[in-house]
Amino acid sequence: MKFPDEPDSLCTLSIIEPIVQEVFELDCKNKFEEDFLDNLEIEDKETKVFHVARISKKNFTVGQKVLLQHSKLKFFPGKLRSRWLGPHVITKIFANGAVEIQTLKTNNTFKVNDHQLKEYRKGFQTEPVEIMDLEDPIL
Repeated sequence: MKFPDEPDSLCTLSIIEPIVQEVFELDCKNKFEEDFLDNLEIEDKETKVFHVARISKKNFTVGQKVLLQHSKLKFFPGKLRSRWLGPHVITKIFANGAVEIQTLKTNNTFKVNDHQLKEYRKGFQTEPVEIMDLEDPIL
């Protein structure tokens, strides 16, 4: 780029230099923004793949005992209030993820989403503990 030698011209170095500098800075900002957005998209895809891989598929069978999530909990239910109701028995499984369950106490049946269920596990079987009497120490 050639600059005119005449000082009276509008295209002097003092006028063009700030304009060139501003264009250069805008171009740098645009490149940084593009790089940032590209990196953000890549990170979003990676986190989505990570979380999708951690989702566990629940496989329920008819006759299996399950617990139902108590969806009508208050915001502050207290420490000892259980989030699960049941056990219930699965009577029918639908293709869309819905499950028909039956309560053991009242034999009522209703449909719920399989995300609200978890497998019922019985409590631990405890063995009888041997009791030992302690004697007073001899002084």
